[in-house]
Amino acid sequence: MPVMRPLIRHFASIPRADLLIGAAIIVIGTVEALTVAPAYGAADDPEIWWIGQALVTGVLLWYRRKHPVAVFILMILAQYAWHRQGNEGCQVWQFAALCIVFHTVGSHLPAKPGAAWALTGILIFDSGAVDHRVLPLDEVIFLTVSFGLAYVTGISLRGYLVRVHRMAERAALLEVERERRAAEAVAAERARIARELHDVVAHSVSVMVMQAGVLRRSLSRRNDQSEGHSGGHVAEVLAGIEQAGRDAVDELRVMLGALRMPQDEALPQPGLDMVGNLISTVGASGPRLSLAVEGEPVRLAPGLDLSAYRIVQEALTNAVKHAGPAEVRIRIAYQGDALELEVADDGRGAACELSTGNGLIGMRERAELFGGSLDAGPLPGGGFRVQARLPLARGVSMSEVAG
Repeated sequence: MPVMRPLIRHFASIPRADLLIGAAIIVIGTVEALTVAPAYGAADDPEIWWIGQALVTGVLLWYRRKHPVAVFILMILAQYAWHRQGNEGCQVWQFAALCIVFHTVGSHLPAKPGAAWALTGILIFDSGAVDHRVLPLDEVIFLTVSFGLAYVTGISLRGYLVRVHRMAERAALLEVERERRAAEAVAAERARIARELHDVVAHSVSVMVMQAGVLRRSLSRRNDQSEGHSGGHVAEVLAGIEQAGRDAVDELRVMLGALRMPQDEALPQPGLDMVGNLISTVGASGPRLSLAVEGEPVRLAPGLDLSAYRIVQEALTNAVKHAGPAEVRIRIAYQGDALELEVADDGRGAACELSTGNGLIGMRERAELFGGSLDAGPLPGGGFRVQARLPLARGVSMSEVAG
């Protein structure tokens, strides 16, 4: 059974149409060998060795697509050997097989070499070199027309298949272009909405915050002068309104940044809490990895959390790929008003070979999207460092969330 499996796989790789054509040639040749051999000039009936001739011809047709020139030549040689045995006529299955290989030369070879092989084959048959005799004019015309038409049908099939292939490629390109334009239209609309929200909502809230701040400071001065208590209460309310407005502006800025991001990043995405999993995933790649978290972690806005994770991921991937057998240090520092990210290695990382996305450009764009900055470059003692600083709004500490 194990010996049969490679044979079965081999037959499975042959086109089914060729298997059927070859089998039909073998069957017809066998039937003629056992029944009408004398009609073709055979001395015996049946002529058993003709079955081998049919078998060889059928097997050759199985490989006509993979090796059209080789099969074409072998078929002519087989026909030559047939007539060398003293057989005057050409059997039906032999003539059909010859027409099939002329068709294959036209359908599976480029125009110039295909035409050269077809013309060579026609001249060989017309000259009588295969039959070992001078052919009459009517037989020459018959062979020329038959083999020529078989070759022309092959050319027609090849032209049709080429047109179908080109149309399929064009349809695929048009589909890609349509999807690209649709994505661009969606991105443009998202950017337009972000601009309108920034121009209208953010401006209005900022004006409200400014007015509340002016009024609060004015009431505070009056309260200090008059030492009244009602004014102090109003000032506290205005301070709350001012702070709420500032928080709203910060949150709106984060949401607008997320709106400008690629659409696929609008779905639930990892954050800085997944950096530990990232380290365990890439830790077996070579460098020694260490993670240090400084300060009290705060809950970040989803867009900011995602961008921070992507910056660490990109810098870590670059270090793993280019630093060699080095130590890679990851530092996440919560500094009250800012989040600082640092990925440094003591290997030979290169700034020009950042691996995923747009490398340094992509990381810098992510940082600047949230009003931050990114610095990257080689270290004096060797190695490479990527450092990003992202401003934070008034966040909620993780301890408060746990409580």
